[in-house]
Amino acid sequence: MGAPPNGLITQQVIEAMNPKAGVSVSTAADGSGAGANLQESVAGLRRPQKSLPCKYFYDERGSRLFEEICGLEEYYLTRAEMGILDARAGEMAEALGADCALIEYGSSSARKALPLLERMERPAAFVPVDISMHHLERVAQEIGERLPGLAVHPVCADFSLPFALPHLNGRAARRAGFFPGSTIGNLTRKEALQFFRRVAQACGAGGGLLVGVDLMKDVRRLEAAYNDRRGATAAFNLNILSVLNRELGADFRPGLFRHRARFNPAESRIEMHLVSTAAHAVRVGGVEVRFEAGETIHTENCHKYTLGDFAALAAQGGLEVRKVWTDPARLFSLQYLEAAEG
Repeated sequence: MGAPPNGLITQQVIEAMNPKAGVSVSTAADGSGAGANLQESVAGLRRPQKSLPCKYFYDERGSRLFEEICGLEEYYLTRAEMGILDARAGEMAEALGADCALIEYGSSSARKALPLLERMERPAAFVPVDISMHHLERVAQEIGERLPGLAVHPVCADFSLPFALPHLNGRAARRAGFFPGSTIGNLTRKEALQFFRRVAQACGAGGGLLVGVDLMKDVRRLEAAYNDRRGATAAFNLNILSVLNRELGADFRPGLFRHRARFNPAESRIEMHLVSTAAHAVRVGGVEVRFEAGETIHTENCHKYTLGDFAALAAQGGLEVRKVWTDPARLFSLQYLEAAEG
């Protein structure tokens, strides 16, 4: 699991300046979200391998469950990434450079961006991007209180789709993306390449990307991270059905499904599925979807990379890895990428 965008909004754009603790927000909403979300969900459930987009995990309960997961003994990712940030944020800030506008994709909290922003030389602006208005308001409030002189321009959008960035002040000498939490691992390789190209376009000439990448390791440790003893990950996975029931008028019975997370060696990823325990039918927006016993809904991918494999993927997207930071056990990495020369 990474930290993908939260909620079911399609796109809103907010521009906010944060003098000290105040947040002034204006919004322009695209009201076409419900129909698009229903169409996307039904299309996934009609495929031979049924699937649902992992962004539907993150309603209020799903966000609380994910926070619980991040603190579990088995789930090493958050601890490892925060340890790297605490130890090396100064070096990362130096790589980002002076007068840089930092664009964080999937900014559900301020805790990972703050160590960077506090160490960056004259940061020009902070642009948190998330699909949840609530999370953006909270992030803008916290950043505004900690860094009262910094311009904060939240954008409420699904970063997996094209969206417009707000106008930034002329002081920004360069732009850089920040994509922590191993959310890059939730994307297929094709989606990751599309994301790299969008970031390159958004950041322009001389831009960069600081990205969290979970590293390949012993399969037993990987599978344990997604099958915790407390059952929080199972509850998190099953919660996606409750979200669809509430938001899209579906009639899933979560008790007829169980959680499964296994490593797929051919794709080098953990796959999360919901397994139907009995033959039954579900209606989603008036469309009937039938399940056989043992049939699954594929809910999330969590790709794991070697350093070489990720560098090769980035190169396909026109980016070159310039710097890599890892924890002492080499469980996780933060990598700084720039547009490849030539």
